[in-house]
Amino acid sequence: MRNLKLILEYDGTNYHGFQSQATAGLPTIQGELERVLQRWTGEAITVIGASRTDAGVHARGQVVNFHTSWPIPVDKVPLALNSGGLPPDIVIKQAEEVEPAFHAQFWAKNKTYRYTIYNSRIPSAFWHRYSWYVPVLLDSQAMAEAARFLLGTHDFAAFRAAGATSKTTIRTINQVAVAQDGPLLTITINGNGFLYNMVRIIAGTLVEIGKGKLNPEVITQIIASRDRNQAGPTAPPQGLCLLEVNY
Repeated sequence: MRNLKLILEYDGTNYHGFQSQATAGLPTIQGELERVLQRWTGEAITVIGASRTDAGVHARGQVVNFHTSWPIPVDKVPLALNSGGLPPDIVIKQAEEVEPAFHAQFWAKNKTYRYTIYNSRIPSAFWHRYSWYVPVLLDSQAMAEAARFLLGTHDFAAFRAAGATSKTTIRTINQVAVAQDGPLLTITINGNGFLYNMVRIIAGTLVEIGKGKLNPEVITQIIASRDRNQAGPTAPPQGLCLLEVNY
């Protein structure tokens, strides 16, 4: 058996997240991959994903792996899958054969996400699927100042959505950057792992700061409180994109 690792990108608009759902009939990224792989290999393939992105969330650098006896040369895998059954909003960018023990989720050292906000009085017909439209002018400098308080190892319980099953809420944020290019305002964050909806709650909290409703220093108080009610709203899914997973 071979262990194949794939890097893929997808537009998550039409999918109920990455992970296959117990309820039949809901399209997922994992479900589409397994369907096409089974057709090519004749095997019941189980795909392991580095990140279980939510419904509507996108990816430019999602990583998956799967075990198979499929004899295809590894450099032909993207060509086969992209032209042989995958929908156009899921694309395999790269494939490689890895050691048998490699696990896309458990071996990940850190991940980078980007949250995009379209900040203008007038919305965009082209960005509405890939950003959160905020018509109120945001103070990006205040947001950047607040973001610095997220750096380091903290208990991020206040930035976790209800229903999460993580054993610990302690995570490490290595880098965070707020940047603006015209109406596009981005929050790029790298960490060793993220709680359920953590990046979207961080984005929602920073937007409240950008609106002037909260002071930048409040981030430290929110972290110390461990209380989800102290943080801002959960930003909508379409602004979030998984950029990269490092091993």
